[in-house]
Amino acid sequence: MERINVKVNGKEIPLTEFPAEFIANSICGMLRSLKDVDEIKDVEIRLKL
Repeated sequence: MERINVKVNGKEIPLTEFPAEFIANSICGMLRSLKDVDEIKDVEIRLKL
């Protein structure tokens, strides 16, 4: 099962295990510090600049 998918300008960016884990763990760590966030099962983040 893939843990993280990254697309930039609609293009899928392939990630090896280390950057995928680094990104996923960083995002989950930030989310856990937010009020009312208990167990994290699924995260969806979309960013438009």
